[in-house]
Amino acid sequence: MNKGHVIEHIKFALEAKLAQAKQAADSAHQDATHEQSAAETQYDSLSIESGYLAHGQSERVNDIHKSIVFFAHSFNQDAEKQAKEGSLVQLIDMDDEVHWFYLGPSEGGLKVTIQQQNILVITHASPIGRVLFTKQLGDEVVLTVGECTKYFEVEAIL
Repeated sequence: MNKGHVIEHIKFALEAKLAQAKQAADSAHQDATHEQSAAETQYDSLSIESGYLAHGQSERVNDIHKSIVFFAHSFNQDAEKQAKEGSLVQLIDMDDEVHWFYLGPSEGGLKVTIQQQNILVITHASPIGRVLFTKQLGDEVVLTVGECTKYFEVEAIL
């Protein structure tokens, strides 16, 4: 797996997410300021609801901008023997199935696919992130969610 290629896909996914958020924010703002959104009675809350939606969408745009800045720093991290923010980690489970994770500063759950292989962005706050950060090549990773326990081995850290 080429880490540079993964980074380019993550950048593209973040930019696409930002464009989608901007479009939603613009649409919500237009709805909030449209003449038909004006309250006709004291009980008409459409304009208030539209304003809240527009504000929320604007916050979403700001959050994605922050994520892009945070990721820019993580993209410049060199590979080490220990999993940390900016690492691309390959795990192998007990069934010899391969799993790839990019340890990011935010946007946990973002998924990119390269050559039919999914790479999932995880953060330190996620259950897998809590057990994976600071692991080294060859370490065992034990993930327990509810009553389900899974075992992995760290196969590569890029």
